[in-house]
Amino acid sequence: MTDLLAATTTSTATTDAAASAALRQAQGAGAADAHIATPLTDARSQLAEAVGLLGYTDGLHQMLATPRRELTVAVPLRMDSGESRLYIGHRVQHNFSRGPAKGGLRYAPNVNIDEVRALAMWMTWKCALLDVPYGGAKGGIAIDPREHSKAELERVTRRYTSEILPIIGPERDIPAPDIGTDEQTMAWIMDTYSVTSGYTVPGIVTGKPIALGGSQGRASATSRGVTHIALAALRHRGIEPSRATAAVQGFGKVGADAARFLSEAGVTVAGVSDQYGAVFNATGLDIEALGGHVRATGSVVGFAGAEAIDGAQLITLDVDLLVPAAVEGVLHEGNAASVQATVIVEGANGPTTPGADRILRENGVLVVPDILANAGGVIVSYFEWVQANQAYWWRADEVESRLEERMLSAWQHVLGYAETRGLSLRTAATALAVERVAEAHKLRGLYP
Repeated sequence: MTDLLAATTTSTATTDAAASAALRQAQGAGAADAHIATPLTDARSQLAEAVGLLGYTDGLHQMLATPRRELTVAVPLRMDSGESRLYIGHRVQHNFSRGPAKGGLRYAPNVNIDEVRALAMWMTWKCALLDVPYGGAKGGIAIDPREHSKAELERVTRRYTSEILPIIGPERDIPAPDIGTDEQTMAWIMDTYSVTSGYTVPGIVTGKPIALGGSQGRASATSRGVTHIALAALRHRGIEPSRATAAVQGFGKVGADAARFLSEAGVTVAGVSDQYGAVFNATGLDIEALGGHVRATGSVVGFAGAEAIDGAQLITLDVDLLVPAAVEGVLHEGNAASVQATVIVEGANGPTTPGADRILRENGVLVVPDILANAGGVIVSYFEWVQANQAYWWRADEVESRLEERMLSAWQHVLGYAETRGLSLRTAATALAVERVAEAHKLRGLYP
């Protein structure tokens, strides 16, 4: 145990050899591993395409591909029963050339360092694309929160926070909720950090309760952003939302509110899925009633107002709009050719593999990438951070109008960039973001 603790609490700054290997993989070398699609290989592939388009040097590519700082920690937990368990947590700060690092904290059984690296990289591009003055970060603990009491989750969160304390802060790295975490998790982090500092520090996290300095509209911000982009993308394709049909894959933090907002905008949401199954109603689901069913049972399965379908079938429903809003890699070479939607708006991070991207583009499907589509959360997180630093809070309508303005401005910018250069929206968005981060690198120079 002592050896494990010593090994896992050491900061794991990437070595030159590892960085070079990462760069070779991003450029397509390492044939033995290249065929294995993972979030990290997808993220590096997207970066490599953007770097090639922009004509950057190998040295700059290597800096953009490699996290600036990583920390892996052991997180011991005293269970309610009195026994002890050990979990492994990570925090990756991919880049902070444009400002402090920013990114969510994920609690899920399959969390691993490569997944966190990929998510941190995507967060860098997302912040740059929306012109938010942050770099990208991400954190996670390999734990299933459903198997633990609230008291156990509080102890895990506080211990993890204490372990990563040296590298986080309102001017260093600002965590936020992600899969398996929520505003209560952020409240525990804020309190742990504040107790250690000796005074209250509301800017250490975003996505916290409003009573502790959270922002109006933060909880639903990602979903609202997805909806703004989805409606704009449908209209771009000549489809009026009132005549559009949609399927939402994932009915959690992002998908549930996205389905509700789309329905309120007049879109017929015909299908919804979660990790347990899917439901379908060709005339449209009653999203409010479905939400009540999920709150009562924990799943969309068994909803009386729809027929049950296989979860995988939802991806290929005959609808105008598909919103993958769960986890990475759900659209891949095995199912992309069967997708019937004409517009895909990525509510999740990395739901489409590069192989699927190629197939969808060949089939004329408009794919709006995650770093644009689901950026509403980081935009309102930025608003929350600004409000906390000023100790002055905005009204809900102010937050929502500013969110809509930022999302639609970014949409027009990416769309124009893509159309003038004949690029996909993903390539255009990534290139724009990478260009902004690279410009910051060049302007700041290399120290020493």
